[in-house]
Amino acid sequence: MIPDYDWLYTRTRAGKDRTPERAKKLLALLGNPEKDMQVIHVIGTNGKGSVCAMLEAGLLAGKVQVGKFTSPHLTHFNERIRVKLREIPEKDVAAFIEWAKEHAPDMPFFELTLGMALQHFQKQKVEWAVIEAGVGGEKDATNALQNVAATLITNVDLDHQSTLGNTIAEIARDKAGAIRSGVPVLTTATGEALAVIKQIAEEREAPLYTPQNHPDLFSIPHPPRMTGAHQISNAWLALAALRVLFIEGHEIRRLKEGDHLAVERCGATSPFIKRLDQDLIALYEAALDAQHPGRMEMFKVGEKTIILDGAHNLHAARALAQNFQNVSTLLFGIMARKDARETLDALAPLAGQRFYTNPGDLGLSPDELAKMHPGQVIENPEEALKAALDATPKEGGLLVAGSLYLIGRIREKVLDMAQTQE
Repeated sequence: MIPDYDWLYTRTRAGKDRTPERAKKLLALLGNPEKDMQVIHVIGTNGKGSVCAMLEAGLLAGKVQVGKFTSPHLTHFNERIRVKLREIPEKDVAAFIEWAKEHAPDMPFFELTLGMALQHFQKQKVEWAVIEAGVGGEKDATNALQNVAATLITNVDLDHQSTLGNTIAEIARDKAGAIRSGVPVLTTATGEALAVIKQIAEEREAPLYTPQNHPDLFSIPHPPRMTGAHQISNAWLALAALRVLFIEGHEIRRLKEGDHLAVERCGATSPFIKRLDQDLIALYEAALDAQHPGRMEMFKVGEKTIILDGAHNLHAARALAQNFQNVSTLLFGIMARKDARETLDALAPLAGQRFYTNPGDLGLSPDELAKMHPGQVIENPEEALKAALDATPKEGGLLVAGSLYLIGRIREKVLDMAQTQE
């Protein structure tokens, strides 16, 4: 059976009227599949996908059944839902869509994909589910989940202002709204955002772990495989979460069966961390070795280098600019709902020549981008890629950035180019 993706993609978005209540109703219809697994809820402005990838790799090294739910996909829908690195089969996607047509025809797209993921995880007997939030936290569909073992907040910056709020504090309050009573919270957020997270964690009596109050817990033995200085803080968060979960969660019993270890909520000061580090070294190394497509991903095509990165907001663009301060060419496309000007302002100075394209439906017109910073407009992304690569000198670099939909659309083309010359 071929999935009716056209039906799924045309389901309405929740928009400003966001609430986890829809997801709660859908999950109830499905028998609340999430009750059979432990959930790690990953929230934040940027870095969610990278942290999820590190957690998935680390947990897999612990030989547990791991499911991962992320969004958006790069090249095909099934990437969003996978168990032990295997993407959900087409037949399962098709079956869920047909069920949804009859039982949940008015559910938004994101809620449906979340329900599909959790049902698939239940069928595959997933023990740990790594779940990436969509937008925000408190009002996001993922806040409907039960059995949350830890809440991770990567960072907070200005993004989705029309939905989350116009200030850092407002956005942080929405994201921190997903903190559960008594459930550990780990974050690498700083400044005003951290102050908001601390306040809500205290109100809900949720243990809070940060690099400031538990520096040893957030330590890493070496930098992660993923490129970029910002990936250091993502690795801090992922390894800290693995430590907290394996010390305070049920997995401690599997690793140290018969060993009477008391559980203390004292993070890095616990004497058990050093005792367990040797047992968990494989988890840490696997997490640090994880990869995440479309995030500072580099390819050699002839004597030229192509860098792909889904820097779709100002925070991500600044992080990208810190790592690639001088490339020959920039190919950029972004969704109309994003803060295009500030994002492009951070990236345009990196390159001597610029090309603009349209990432797809709801994309900002490349003509509008060219008005912000002069550059050549090519509406079709594949044609734009060819033109930008042709314009890049030998031993030069082409940076492709902006919408993840743009990265997903041209990544296969770049892979083909890179593999053809091998």
